[in-house]
Amino acid sequence: MATTSAQTEASRRELLTELAREIEYHEKAYRAGAPEIPDSAFDELFEQYQELAIELEIPEEERLDRRPGSDHAEGFEEVTHAVPMLSLEKLSSARKDSKGESVSLGEQLENWVARRRQDLECGADEALQLIVEPKIDGISVSLHYDSGRLKRAVTRGDGKKGDDITRQVLQSRAAPERLKRLKGEVEIRGELYWPRPAFDSYNEGLRKAGQATIMNPRNGCAGLMKRKEPVGLESVGITSFLYQLVTPGNNKVPETQHAVLEWLAEIGAPVYLDGVTVVNDAAGALAFCEAFGERRPQPEYEIDGMVIKLDELRLYDRLSGTGHHPHWGIAYKFPPERRATTLHGITVQVGKSGKLTPVAELEPVLVAGTTVSRASLHNFVELERKDVRIGDTVWVEKAGEIIPQVVSVDLSKRPAGTVPTARPQQCPSCGAEIMSEEIFLYCPNPACPAQITERLRFFASRQAMDIDGLGAVLVVQIVDKLGISSPEQLFELSAKDLAGLERMGKKSADNVIAGLERAKGRGLARVLTSLAIRHVGTTTAEDLAGHFGTAQALLDFAARYCDGDEAAIESIAPEKGSGAIEGLARKSADVIMTELNSPGVRRVIAGLERAGVRLSQLEGQRREVEGVAGKTFVLTGTLPTLKRSDAGEKIKRAGGKVSGSVSKKTDFVVAGEEAGSKLEKAQKLGVAILDEAGLLSLLGEA
Repeated sequence: MATTSAQTEASRRELLTELAREIEYHEKAYRAGAPEIPDSAFDELFEQYQELAIELEIPEEERLDRRPGSDHAEGFEEVTHAVPMLSLEKLSSARKDSKGESVSLGEQLENWVARRRQDLECGADEALQLIVEPKIDGISVSLHYDSGRLKRAVTRGDGKKGDDITRQVLQSRAAPERLKRLKGEVEIRGELYWPRPAFDSYNEGLRKAGQATIMNPRNGCAGLMKRKEPVGLESVGITSFLYQLVTPGNNKVPETQHAVLEWLAEIGAPVYLDGVTVVNDAAGALAFCEAFGERRPQPEYEIDGMVIKLDELRLYDRLSGTGHHPHWGIAYKFPPERRATTLHGITVQVGKSGKLTPVAELEPVLVAGTTVSRASLHNFVELERKDVRIGDTVWVEKAGEIIPQVVSVDLSKRPAGTVPTARPQQCPSCGAEIMSEEIFLYCPNPACPAQITERLRFFASRQAMDIDGLGAVLVVQIVDKLGISSPEQLFELSAKDLAGLERMGKKSADNVIAGLERAKGRGLARVLTSLAIRHVGTTTAEDLAGHFGTAQALLDFAARYCDGDEAAIESIAPEKGSGAIEGLARKSADVIMTELNSPGVRRVIAGLERAGVRLSQLEGQRREVEGVAGKTFVLTGTLPTLKRSDAGEKIKRAGGKVSGSVSKKTDFVVAGEEAGSKLEKAQKLGVAILDEAGLLSLLGEA
């Protein structure tokens, strides 16, 4: 019996470790602006982790916590929040009491209000008014105004410090550059968001260009606000709602939250006033939340929940808090639409990088307006955690209201005789033995037929080599009937080869051959993008091409990197700070250089060279200028004639690098009017400072 107990505890500890790995993975994806599961699923995952950690008596200091994860991106200056910018405690449908019984949202909210009354020593007859506000699904931002003019915008980050995104906010006009009648230094917090019509329009543009679309408005907003060069952001339509006055400056302000919202509207701040109400108790707050959820507006912006706060602001200072959240407010999340259906099978997809993804084959069901017959199971750790089995009745929802996914199993309807779904040991396409990395499984065989087809589809796509006429259906035929298995072989095709394929006449075949010929001149950056190397997207490919200039120089460097050449490693991915490729982390560099140095990639590049594909940076994109090439520049303030984005492009074309923060490695700071803290830091560090005229002179354009 003792052995069985020990085995049970060992398996539970193993599950706890798996849950921790999955939570950390999804937190990283969320911070990167590319979450794979909705907030509700993440909350359930964390609740399960917490319950298991309590059962196993894991000390609190050894557990994962829920403090906001850092969203810091390399190249952005970090700013410390004068008042911590913490996330709110959440009402959770997954919460259980000490006996393991579910605690309703109403009970949780009643308990929260009771604790606040106790903290504040309120009498039984004393009113404690609550304000309920809609929660816009965007990214939190701290806005600092000086005499009414926006001086700084900062992300929430880890709650203690966030990234300076002032340039991005100003360029996108996401928040007011000026507010009326403000005196002194004022901090206002709010939410940046992307209205649905503007988001849909942007995605349509990506779709027409053959590029991958963005999963949802929140992800897109987060990603665009971390665009290092903000040129073009003014046309995407990101905007904001402001809701919290943190530092009043020299202004006489109201004493309640609902009056502060009205005051913010009066001075010109965008404020959400529809759907805001003041109630006297928890029951009234919950009823309003549920009623609003039934009628919440969908066309213009996403509202994913409500925020319940004490209305009297003077009470906030009397309440304590935790390192994770303040005690003056709590969040209510709307449950996503879920539908039950039968799972008929589980198939395994093999992606272009070899990643194996389990996919649920479902009895068709209508979810959030569309019929769903297939849904993601994300990865095998997730599949095992949920114990999804063929024949089960499963609950399906849409992640971000877009991507269908299986969220849970209705165990009460499980048929007799079902068996757990086993992890594949071999690739379903080629039979190769599977390897694991983090929480994913991979097929390591580059000759895998499924990978070949996916890689060739991507190689021909618009975001890669942009080969006109070579669509997904034709790629399948080329692989199956013509035996093409590698990108360089595409350039050996003739119109005669193609004309014999289904739905391919002479004219269509000639168009594809002409498309292949045009693609030869796309340049090194497009080639690197098209090779589907992990961690090499469009931006990294452009940075690599710009830095190395030719494929041969890059391959030579990759060989030195993989041989352990410390100078090479430190030059591109130092342990601290940023190297030659802005924002490239050591782990990512390890993967990129290993793949570039592999025989398979070298063979493809050699074949492309023989086919006449251009493997150097395109002319006009880079012209190294002595004194600029290899140097790191930081741009700050308003320049007389140039936009900072234009100045940055000039520096990059001349072989220089542009960084968002000043450090000892900075060579030049280009300062305009109202340069601020970056200029001050440069002066303290003794960094050379240029004005616009000095930069143009250095570039040889004066």
